Amino acid sequence: MLKTLLTAFALTLLPVAAAPSYAADIPLFTEDGYRNTLYRSPTPTFHEQAQTLEPSDLVALQQQHPELLLIDVYRNPWLRGVYTLQEQHSNLPNSLWLANCGDGVLDAQWAAYCQQQFAQATEGNKAHPIVFYCRSDCWLGWNAIKRADALGYSNLYWLRDGIDGWQQADLPLVPAQPVPFQ
Repeated sequence: MLKTLLTAFALTLLPVAAAPSYAADIPLFTEDGYRNTLYRSPTPTFHEQAQTLEPSDLVALQQQHPELLLIDVYRNPWLRGVYTLQEQHSNLPNSLWLANCGDGVLDAQWAAYCQQQFAQATEGNKAHPIVFYCRSDCWLGWNAIKRADALGYSNLYWLRDGIDGWQQADLPLVPAQPVPFQ
């Protein structure tokens, strides 16, 4: 038990690229189907609860639905009351950065944070169109869709290649700050 706790703690402190050497004892998926480790690895080509988008699809969707909510779920470790990401992070314009809402396992406080932020951003409208994304080959957006679906949100989209695909399509990125964790 202690070894599992220490391994989980170590994973929160290390960059995602370093995680594989410590993740041997952690199952890839939780019992309820969330990806639990090795987040930066090839993803499925679709998500059962969402429509998968390419950057050009998203641009067209934004023109049709200006109220479209974009949620970036890129990880940003939280330690002693602060986010600890050392590098500058950029995301799609007009996005809400809900760091860690795509993690496979959330404690009660983080689950409440994600649920509260989803509700606030959609004004409680569970049919509000939401696009989740992270990076390419990243399971965090996939997990966030699964979480939003479990909360009853029904109009979900996945920008599968995320920030990387957006940038490769020569579309703009803007500096980002995560929504504070309370």
